[in-house]
Amino acid sequence: MGEAKNTHHRLKILYLYNILLEKTDENHYITMSEIISQLELCGISAARKAIYDDLDALKAYGLDIVQLKGNKSGYYVASREFELPELKLLADAVSSSRFLTKKKSDELLGKIEKLSSVYEAKQMKRQVFIANRVKSMNERIYLNVDVINRAVEEGKKISFRYFDFDISKEKKYRDGERVCSPFTLAWNDEQYYLIAHYEKRNSITNFRVDRMEDVTVLEEDAVKMPDDFSIAEYMNSSFSMFSGESQEVKLRFHTKLVNSVLDRFGKEVTMHQDGEDHFTVRVKVKPEPPFFGWLFQFGTNAEIIEPVEQKIKYKEQLEAVLTQIKT
Repeated sequence: MGEAKNTHHRLKILYLYNILLEKTDENHYITMSEIISQLELCGISAARKAIYDDLDALKAYGLDIVQLKGNKSGYYVASREFELPELKLLADAVSSSRFLTKKKSDELLGKIEKLSSVYEAKQMKRQVFIANRVKSMNERIYLNVDVINRAVEEGKKISFRYFDFDISKEKKYRDGERVCSPFTLAWNDEQYYLIAHYEKRNSITNFRVDRMEDVTVLEEDAVKMPDDFSIAEYMNSSFSMFSGESQEVKLRFHTKLVNSVLDRFGKEVTMHQDGEDHFTVRVKVKPEPPFFGWLFQFGTNAEIIEPVEQKIKYKEQLEAVLTQIKT
């Protein structure tokens, strides 16, 4: 009998804790009568004196409970580990993440909503709306992430199959099983990538995590990431996470493109004034079609100064496109 009573008491304070977090916030309070009713719905009967003691215990534990007195008598939780604006940011990030499937996004949003009161959860549901948002089709992406992180922590290689989609939206697997040494995961252009040492090419490359299947941790020790390898530099030099060798190039821009250059290469990039309306920068990039596409959006306000072979390569890319344009 005594044991049942102790269990009843322990459950009471836990239910009270959940009731306060779920049913109250700065704009919604709960009365003592309502607390007693909510506890009864949970199969817990309690006297007011016992609830007062539990409220004091929860305050001592650190729960920010505010008591209203006067015309409005009741209690509410004034602050939480995550405030509503922070939860809205998290909800927006989950909703707009293309590497998450709709199903997984909905699951995560449900968990985020539980970190707020039921009233604030409604605000998040009204706020989060991404029209016709393209989402990942790979339901196992979060499992891939878990396996990759485990391999990184254990210093082991991984194997996986890599696929693309054909015009019928069917998976087409690339030849052979891939084996690599994972370095880190990176989020770029709204996609999740694995940066790794790829055995087949004996070089550092990256893979779209949502296009990986059957990811397995191997017994073989991974190749260690070089001490001089900079993840930040690798990311800044990669356009659309295109693999390839980085090369230093000198670029010239109109001064109205300062913000675009800083957004792309970061505030650490050194800019040199070049005439009244232009500036130059030296940056490492992978001089491949995605880079040329980024440069082309600026038209005559951006150009490659050196090396000469990259100027020629850029020109050839433009001429190849022009030959396809029929007037």
